[in-house]
Amino acid sequence: MRAILMVMTLMLGSLLTAAEQPSGASMTPAARRAQLYGLLGDLPPRDRPITVETLSSETRDGYVVEKLRLDLNGNQPVPAYFVRPANVTGRIPVVLYNHSHGGKYALGKDELFKGSAPYLTPYADDLLKRGWAVLAIDHWLFGERSGRPENDVFKEMIWNGRVLWGQMVYDNLRAIDYLVSRPDVDTKRIATVGMSMGSTMAWWTAALDERIVACADICCLTDFHALIDSKGLSGHGIYYYVPNLLKHFTTTDINALTIPRAHLALAGLQDKLTPVAGLDKIDANLTKLYAEAGVADRWKLIREDVGHVETPTMRAAVLAFLEKWLAK
Repeated sequence: MRAILMVMTLMLGSLLTAAEQPSGASMTPAARRAQLYGLLGDLPPRDRPITVETLSSETRDGYVVEKLRLDLNGNQPVPAYFVRPANVTGRIPVVLYNHSHGGKYALGKDELFKGSAPYLTPYADDLLKRGWAVLAIDHWLFGERSGRPENDVFKEMIWNGRVLWGQMVYDNLRAIDYLVSRPDVDTKRIATVGMSMGSTMAWWTAALDERIVACADICCLTDFHALIDSKGLSGHGIYYYVPNLLKHFTTTDINALTIPRAHLALAGLQDKLTPVAGLDKIDANLTKLYAEAGVADRWKLIREDVGHVETPTMRAAVLAFLEKWLAK
């Protein structure tokens, strides 16, 4: 009888709802990161070896462009650019650049050089002239990894226990593993930046990897519940959606995992992908949490009366932020 009761107790324990599980507030940041990572579907081991093939290396206008093929996941090779100033020696800061979506599947990592808006210089120019290196990879579906429709890839992965966003985030985390293996990278000064899909990638990456010292996200700090309330779910691509996420995390919960590290967010008040009510909520919550951690100056949300675009003043704010946090 006692054995039967023990089995029943174990079965009931496994069926506890999310509300009955230990709350996020009672878990350590490391445990919360593990919980968040665990929602990303079946992923390759984090400790599998990374192999690198250098396809070309050329000097252009004072900087060196390495075109790489990285084996990060054991499934699909990841094309990448590693770019560094030609006249700088030793270990230097590096920015992990996350390209946007915008339906520009063929663009991918080339956005680093071509830019995302005609009125702004490409990020490569702005970052390299400050003496920093940059790594940009093609995410699943983009650049040299494009070809199959996003819906098809998402659906096939779900059938096989994989999550498209999880695979994309995994590659970004392994990209950091690659960066810290390089002798020319200052592993204490790694930042990440991105616009739109790249924005979301930046704050997820910063939340999950403490090696990121500063995160600048542009036009995609979306409060999930506010997005539902505003009937805006169709605005984001299907890649964006992670099964069971809202049972355990809000947008604030994820971004709180970046504390005490520096985080700058920029948003447009007319951007339907980032409802204003959600921005208000995130800003109030993170302002409080950063203050409680004694690092109030490391969180800032800047809003402009624009839509889903990066403006010249946003760019200036991002560069000033990176100059502060990548300084020795």
